[in-house]
Amino acid sequence: MTTEKENKGIAQLRRQIDTLDDQVLALLNKRAGIVVRIGKLKKAKRSDLHAPVREMEIYDRLSRLNKGPFPNEALRAVYREILSASLSLEGPLKVAYLGPKATFTHLASLRQFGFSASYVPVNSIKEVFSEVERGRAEYGVVPIENSTEGVVNHTLDMFVDSPLKIVGEVMQEVSHHLMNKSGRMEDVKSLYSHPHAIAQCRVWLENHLPNVPTREVSSTARAAELCNEDPSAAAIASELAAQLYGLSILQKRIEDNIHNFTRFLVISRKSLGRTGRDKTSIMFTIRDRVGALHDMLKPFSQYGINLTKIESRPSRKKAWEYIFFVDLEGHHQDEKVKKALEQLHEQCLFLKVLGSYPAAKEKGNE
Repeated sequence: MTTEKENKGIAQLRRQIDTLDDQVLALLNKRAGIVVRIGKLKKAKRSDLHAPVREMEIYDRLSRLNKGPFPNEALRAVYREILSASLSLEGPLKVAYLGPKATFTHLASLRQFGFSASYVPVNSIKEVFSEVERGRAEYGVVPIENSTEGVVNHTLDMFVDSPLKIVGEVMQEVSHHLMNKSGRMEDVKSLYSHPHAIAQCRVWLENHLPNVPTREVSSTARAAELCNEDPSAAAIASELAAQLYGLSILQKRIEDNIHNFTRFLVISRKSLGRTGRDKTSIMFTIRDRVGALHDMLKPFSQYGINLTKIESRPSRKKAWEYIFFVDLEGHHQDEKVKKALEQLHEQCLFLKVLGSYPAAKEKGNE
């Protein structure tokens, strides 16, 4: 039990916190007022309201200044919401994503743009591209690869003909939870989820629900929605899905690989300038000859440019012709990258820079 003296000490400290909270609130509103003025100036100049490079500068500066004990990871999360709310004062920011609500793409979108953006869930990756291309959304968020299941080929295919640029990436941890309506495991007679989620939890399901039939649906969020309607069913989905559809979590983190991440791309009609820690994505096709791919990659070795990923896809225009997708370190305006791309362009049939953008850190941009 706490003594009267200790209670008085706690009360005094809480009054100090209240005073500090009042100061924080006053400063937030003062900051918001300046943001509104900046927004008016940007509109007069017809400049973009959203400035991702500026946001990164704010995160980096505050992380360097922070002496603790408030952790940098939490500081970034707080400022993500401050910047998101501030941006909503300047004007509505629309973000299209592969829906419905509570999918991992939705979670990645929230991680990138905060809760104050206006989110537009659509039914397919193609629709995400269409919303941005037609100007109905400023940004789109699409999955590109999973650490367990590999690349999302449909996203790669969309870049072949799309004029959109990659302006960001998000590393979203994928944690799968088992949930149902009643909160009782004995009520589970069937299981809904997306095929990837089922595959990523295969061992756990075989050990704990070996006789329960699985049914594949379009998304983990859709699984949660169906589970909400069927008391005898369970779903594998995110914690946000459980909250959104009023479900009880039976078991957390049932994925077989606990280091399970999905990489998402942020797409836009406009390119980004350099930030100092950039990544560039390109695509190209080559003539079918011995050693062709080796020759294509030589310029990057010559200029000391690290390639972080390479994928190939059939071009669908000519038999045995392939399109290569490459991620490399650096911005396409960096001198070494520019020279390497110029040499590559001389040798390949087709070359397209998909975008240069800030490289995400391995664990969710934190």
